[in-house]
Amino acid sequence: MSDTGNFLPLRGILRENENLGEKSFFGVGGAAELLFIPSNMDDLVLFLRERPNDAQITILGAMSNVLIRAGGIKGVVIILGEWFGRIFLEGNVMEVGAAVGCSKLSSFAMNNELGGFEFLMGIPGTIGGAIKMNAGCYDSSISDRLIECEGVDFDGRIRWFRLQDMRFGYRASSIPDNVILTRAWFRGDPSVNYSISRRVNEIVAMRKNDQPQNRRSCGSVFKNVESRRAWELIDAAGCRGLRVGGAVISEKHCNFIINEENASSDDIEDLGELVIQKVLKNSGIRLEWEIMRLGTRDIKR
Repeated sequence: MSDTGNFLPLRGILRENENLGEKSFFGVGGAAELLFIPSNMDDLVLFLRERPNDAQITILGAMSNVLIRAGGIKGVVIILGEWFGRIFLEGNVMEVGAAVGCSKLSSFAMNNELGGFEFLMGIPGTIGGAIKMNAGCYDSSISDRLIECEGVDFDGRIRWFRLQDMRFGYRASSIPDNVILTRAWFRGDPSVNYSISRRVNEIVAMRKNDQPQNRRSCGSVFKNVESRRAWELIDAAGCRGLRVGGAVISEKHCNFIINEENASSDDIEDLGELVIQKVLKNSGIRLEWEIMRLGTRDIKR
């Protein structure tokens, strides 16, 4: 499967056994059996149409919300490149590539005096992943300003999704797992009755006050459950500061796991599972992972 000769000539990057862990926000994990970074949309479509039928596909963005297990990811990992990281503006509608960072979109909207995107400032992921999981905070979600999306499925067919097609919920959408989002269109609000830059600065300050900064972490580990905030359930179960190996529950925000002392991916996952069991025993509520755990724990393929 990892023989790159199986693929037609491509303009993008195609590499075998590419380390992913060092690129992830946790800083740990194994390699991609094959990594493909398409140069543009045509390159992506060609790759998908000509790939071997048995090639397993995994889509990654900034790797800000994933734990790469030590055994790495079999098959093909696709990461969208620079061509998918552009923003175009027409009136108050922004065409946004799926590889655009959430903070970049927030800054672009602010600089063009378009409201409704302030909450994205400081979210480290990319727009494609944010749409699929309906990322949000501070009472706002990515779906609030979304108009429609373009994507391509694993067979290389272009797909379109209108807002009403995507059935957004809490940290969820109905976009199929076999679709790679490539572009999205958002409508900004040019007539908000507040200072956009001031609101952005307020959100940046809140993040600095509430969340650990400059630490190897992937943000919120667990979803809120049954109208209960995950961090409150974790705190009530006595898990603040809990440690497994080099992984520790943050003292500042206990829905964050920090890679504090060269933790392994197993340390991080085992700590998360321990928290789930402690919260279940204390409250009867089972937490659900918000972070995606990818690959295999066994380093043998």
